Amino acid sequence: MYCVSSIMSKTIGVIGLGIIGGVWARHYAAAGKLAGAWNRTAQPDFPSWKATPAEVARAADVIQLVVADPVAVRAVLEQIAPELGKGKIVVQSSTIDPASSVEFAATVTARGARYLEAPFSGSKPAAEQKLSVFFLGGDAALIAEVEALLALVSAHRFVIGTAEQAAAFKLATNLNVAAQMQGLVEALTISRHAGIADEVFFSVLAKHTSYSPLAKLKEPKLRAGDFAPQFSVKHMHKDMRLASKMAGCDEFPMLEMLRETLKTAEARGMGDEDIASVIKLLEQG
Repeated sequence: MYCVSSIMSKTIGVIGLGIIGGVWARHYAAAGKLAGAWNRTAQPDFPSWKATPAEVARAADVIQLVVADPVAVRAVLEQIAPELGKGKIVVQSSTIDPASSVEFAATVTARGARYLEAPFSGSKPAAEQKLSVFFLGGDAALIAEVEALLALVSAHRFVIGTAEQAAAFKLATNLNVAAQMQGLVEALTISRHAGIADEVFFSVLAKHTSYSPLAKLKEPKLRAGDFAPQFSVKHMHKDMRLASKMAGCDEFPMLEMLRETLKTAEARGMGDEDIASVIKLLEQG
């Protein structure tokens, strides 16, 4: 049986300090576990900042990737590959597709290191409160070994199955989020057109069977017209593109509709805004 104290003696490095990665890295730093941090856009004042991804991989026992897409993951792995070897663990937390997961696992293990697929749910507020939820895929012993470290930044860690299954599950949940978001903004817009106050809409919705944690999270943003990103349009658009390329998923009607909506939103300059901003497409016509 693996000893929890053993993994807690290990250090972690975070590559990708965006909306979520930056929050996690600060949690790790507060726990005394952060050995290195790097971001494509330099943040030299960040705790344990390193000049290159390779320096992060050299300094840390566990390297967690929280970057934009498979292209970015591939580029990072190319840079850190010389530093990977026995004793190193790559925890891949970017949202990618199953085929890319297979590729990246092979790249890491070929160097003698170990690979864990660990996508997550939970936007910035959840990350700040250590309420992220990980979907883990890979070797059971490795999952047991790394879980205590991931617990420093999360509330739950679910074992999904293989690395490919964990990647697929993440895309499935994001499809569900995007679909709920679209339904919510259309329902709210209908209500507004009917002259119903937002306060009435959300207070009654809270007692309705269709109410969800997403509606609770996005209510303040929709009522205030605050579209600072918790989960950006461009990243959700990317995720829907990845999902549509999975075997058997290329003709899903909801998925296709959401891709077009997010594509339009990004084309209108909303790519860096929160996904709740798609309500502006209904207002603009």
